[in-house]
Amino acid sequence: GMCISHESEVETAISRVGFPLVFKPLDGNHGKGASINVKTEEEAKAAFEHAKKYSRKIIVEKFISGYDFRILVINHKFIAAALREPAHVIGDGVLTIQQLIEKENKDPRRGYGHENVLTEISIDRETTEQLAKKNFTLETILKKDELCYLKGTANLSTGGTSTDVTDIVHPHNIFICERISRVIGLDICGIDIMATNLHEPLEVTGGVVLEVNAAPGFRMHLAPAKGLPRNVAAPVLDMLYPTGKSCRIPIIAVTGTNGKTTTTRLIAHIVKNNNYRVGFTTSDGIYVQNSLLTKGDTTGPVSAEFILKDPTVEFAVLETARGGILRSGLGFGRCDVAVLTNVQEDHLGLQDINTLKDLANVKAVVINSIKRDGYAVINADNEYCVGVGKKAECKVAYFSLDENNKVIREHCKKGGIAAIFENGYITIKKGEWKFRVEKVSVIPLTFGGRVTFNIYNVLAATLATYVYGFTIEDIKACLETFIPSAAQTPGRMNIFTFKDFKVMIDFAHNADGFRGIKEFLSSVESPMKIGIITGTGDRRDDDIRDLGRISAEMFDHIIIRQDKFLRGREADDIVRLLVEGINEVNPKQSYEYIPKEVEALHHSFTLAKPGTFICALSDVIDNAIDLVQSYLDKERGM
Repeated sequence: GMCISHESEVETAISRVGFPLVFKPLDGNHGKGASINVKTEEEAKAAFEHAKKYSRKIIVEKFISGYDFRILVINHKFIAAALREPAHVIGDGVLTIQQLIEKENKDPRRGYGHENVLTEISIDRETTEQLAKKNFTLETILKKDELCYLKGTANLSTGGTSTDVTDIVHPHNIFICERISRVIGLDICGIDIMATNLHEPLEVTGGVVLEVNAAPGFRMHLAPAKGLPRNVAAPVLDMLYPTGKSCRIPIIAVTGTNGKTTTTRLIAHIVKNNNYRVGFTTSDGIYVQNSLLTKGDTTGPVSAEFILKDPTVEFAVLETARGGILRSGLGFGRCDVAVLTNVQEDHLGLQDINTLKDLANVKAVVINSIKRDGYAVINADNEYCVGVGKKAECKVAYFSLDENNKVIREHCKKGGIAAIFENGYITIKKGEWKFRVEKVSVIPLTFGGRVTFNIYNVLAATLATYVYGFTIEDIKACLETFIPSAAQTPGRMNIFTFKDFKVMIDFAHNADGFRGIKEFLSSVESPMKIGIITGTGDRRDDDIRDLGRISAEMFDHIIIRQDKFLRGREADDIVRLLVEGINEVNPKQSYEYIPKEVEALHHSFTLAKPGTFICALSDVIDNAIDLVQSYLDKERGM
């Protein structure tokens, strides 16, 4: 749409926006001066003149057909929803339209202006225009049950009625409206939506938000013509006289070499399911309440600030990577809890980070940002993590796969808190007390307990949320409902089952990640395991060779592809180093080079025999998932 001030601009508005149109005053209210479904130039000029009576500036918008809904948001929370219908009469085959209006105005619920729950229907210019569109006059006798609208807008102030639809609004539509209220900054607002219904997401129905009202009427919710009345005054009083609370939102930061994204997502899942509006950043993108707002590697300070500035977010979970720390530091001053998943060989030789100790010092920046009464959640099985934990100036909690871990034994003797893997269970240890959380084999993320690195991720997320204050019962329920999939954990062991073979997509890109995949594949029964691999150009020569060595140990056939971003190397150089690593382990290893990932995946499908397991280690996860899903859909005839 656009805003105009002079009649000479009407033609421009018609050309730019296109019929049908809506004309309404910029600073109007109660539907005054509004004209909808304007279809001709003559109607447009008349609509402009009508709106001009109420404002010097006129909004011209595209007319959207559908039902008129009003969403009421108070204190940034969804309170009520109503379907609004313009003033109308229904024929009986006897009375004229004039007489039907008079009869309708005798309804005891109707009164002058806002003196009653409904407003009397007035006969004005808009009424005659609406009748003229159907070649009616006030003396026309409508057929029995024939509906005749008397106004173009559904405002109660012009005689409209409402039906309560609060209980059928889709959660995504609620999310959108609550977000609108915060972004605009209105603690009380009425959001007008045009859509075919509200029980489906607006993006599905093609519905649109028409406008946001700063002083919405309550009558349609307090006393709807149909449906349940809603006490919408109570939330206003609750907002005006709230109980005291902190002006800061909680922050859990997650850093380390591997496992950051999965741990972040699992923590966010636990937080969200404990009634917080959670915003989180990952190497896949920025999310608020699981809605993806920005795609890409968003693990730096700018992304953290995006979440922390978002007025809809009540709890932040921030994946915090090495690159962002070195480039610009952190996007926050202090956090409540920080997780250090591990310190492994990756990115060494870059930006003067040459040893694992150097890398641990970078990760320690996150640990040093924890409030003094907050918690550092540290991997006790990793010596570099333990070193960081010993220097922490906050409380420390450790996690380990080894129930007899020496660091944890000493820590708990002093009354400390830890999470361990004991007798098949995720277990919280507090001093000498132990509390079982859940059996690992029934936690979906661990694939029946076969994926060790995901057991570590579960331990880290469980401990982080426990020390923050969530109960074991709440955490357990969330561990059971966090399902590894392309939707929940994109690029993290996403397995697609075809008729004769399986395909797994994973983001593993360093030696430790490859070893984790190797351990999982050792438990997979398959006559042929095909790996699609590449190396990262800015890693050291031997780091790339290492990927070749590990690949030769776990795959029967290897397809080497080209990374989307070569990062300073020639593609041939990366291939050479991978092949050198492969040949060191098995000179007779079967391998081939197919540069494009799309072609490499397609070729792997042609090689697949019954029972084949294809492992595609991808750097552009969305593309790989979409491609494999398209093949699967074709096989299923979708």
